Amino acid sequence: MLDAATYTPRLKALFRETIKPALKEEFGYSNDMMIPRLEKIVLNIGCGAEAVRDSKKAKSAQNDLTQIAGQQAVITKAKKSIAGFRVREEMPLGTKVTLRGDRMYEFLDRLITIAMPRIRDFRGVPGKSFDGRGNYAMGLKEHIVFPEIEYDKVDEVWGMDIVIATTARTDAEAKALLKHFNMPFNS
Repeated sequence: MLDAATYTPRLKALFRETIKPALKEEFGYSNDMMIPRLEKIVLNIGCGAEAVRDSKKAKSAQNDLTQIAGQQAVITKAKKSIAGFRVREEMPLGTKVTLRGDRMYEFLDRLITIAMPRIRDFRGVPGKSFDGRGNYAMGLKEHIVFPEIEYDKVDEVWGMDIVIATTARTDAEAKALLKHFNMPFNS
């Protein structure tokens, strides 16, 4: 059995031992605190029209996202009423979770090594999805690519947004950081 006090996620150890020195040399940082690192990963499932018709859909998405993240997801609610979409204020519309620390590294490891290879017709993730400040956003069409989700028990297949926030100042630094984590960029 693993001891929780001494266990370090594989990517966290990789970052400390090989990625940090490689980035320091590549970009010529004078200080270790200048080296970009992962700050957080935010996962989001928006239920949209399904949640408007059936309020249990948001709860179902919350349970699925909790299984994927290994941390309790929160239900997101509408801020305003929008008559055209039949949305009322405080109506549950989706779910989200923010991962930091060891859980963040564990999720990134599972995303890159297990989930992405299971995506149908996968040719890599776009290398242009950075926001200009070193954060990377991507989407998955099906949340069932994660091994935690039992395909037979899924009542609905959800799309999923993943935002990887880094401390990098530029997109080039963030892309180099994610490339060192073996993120499969297609460009």
